[in-house]
Amino acid sequence: TGGHTTEILRLLSCLSESYSPRHYVLADSDKMSEAKIRSFEQKRAKTYSKSQFTLDRIPRSREVRQSWISSVVTTLYSILYSLPLTYKRKPDLILCNGPGTCVPVCLSAFLLGLLRIKRTIIVYVESICRVETLSLSGKILYYFSDYFIVQWPDLKKKYPKSVYLGRIV
Repeated sequence: TGGHTTEILRLLSCLSESYSPRHYVLADSDKMSEAKIRSFEQKRAKTYSKSQFTLDRIPRSREVRQSWISSVVTTLYSILYSLPLTYKRKPDLILCNGPGTCVPVCLSAFLLGLLRIKRTIIVYVESICRVETLSLSGKILYYFSDYFIVQWPDLKKKYPKSVYLGRIV
């Protein structure tokens, strides 16, 4: 929501027409992002007439200030909800940037890869606001992503698997 949506849409604005269809996954309680995505896609359709996208909603894995113990339960529920969606969409690439919603989707895709159903490339871009430490999503997806991109050199030093590209959003 909010900043994460703005950052991911900036990244998507740099992608070519070949990245279509795009499948957006939102938390079911996220009311703001859908309008931003629809506006972005309307503008994109003026340049790329064959541009296609879908919007899907999953249960939010963790609310702000939710206890850690209850977060485990809600995240597991969200993963179970994400599995059929990920199986249905069978994405070639998941590009995500930090909201908790990306964790269940990425873990579902990772599981489908382990089961040899569909191999998905997972690209995680840590938010520009994470200067010294990773977000919780980043700490989890550092181990599951194919490419883990950070936007600050201090994070590259702490997380050697990461790729430092400078500020990209």
